[in-house]
Amino acid sequence: MGLRVDALSCARGGRLVLRDIGFAVPDGEVAILRGPNGAGKSTLLRALAGLAPHSGRVEIDGRVPDRDARSELMAYAGHLDAVKPQLTVAENLQFWADVLGGTPGQALATFGLERIADRPAHLLSAGQRRRLGLSRLLLAPRRIWLLDEPTVALDSDALLALLGAVREHAAAGGVIVVATHGPIGVPADVRVELSAEAAHAAEVSSDPFLAGAWT
Repeated sequence: MGLRVDALSCARGGRLVLRDIGFAVPDGEVAILRGPNGAGKSTLLRALAGLAPHSGRVEIDGRVPDRDARSELMAYAGHLDAVKPQLTVAENLQFWADVLGGTPGQALATFGLERIADRPAHLLSAGQRRRLGLSRLLLAPRRIWLLDEPTVALDSDALLALLGAVREHAAAGGVIVVATHGPIGVPADVRVELSAEAAHAAEVSSDPFLAGAWT
């Protein structure tokens, strides 16, 4: 059945950044989140992952899972790559394999990390760190991928590897939600447009002082 979001609202730093967001992503489809900086794309992904407080419903197959259940169903790749700088590439992947399950071999090969497997992570370029962070998606099967600007710093070969992984995951019935400013090379089955102005207007109008109710 897939992922369904209904009337989701979320505040950050005392400011409403999402208001009454709703969309559905069936199994095997890709949803693209678009909007200007500050529109709440990252906040929305974090809310889906259970990392940000929100109101509204996030359903998977018609049920609202608790946080533990979400962690078994979702893989979240945010702006930070979750890389330990003192460990090598292989050691970072092995750490995540111990946490998530799976083996690092496929991830190393898919994202072209085999030849730098013994390199300490603090010596990696931005693109190499991004590839290492994204490779966690392949360690253990997670049905729903939440990707926040995944193409940042990737070269053409790494971008092709990512697009291939996304297509393969969708073909296997997975659900992918991607926040991005530009094209990612796969067709968007679902488009969600976010507006920073709409959320701000809703917040201001709900304040009785700012709305003029004090007069």
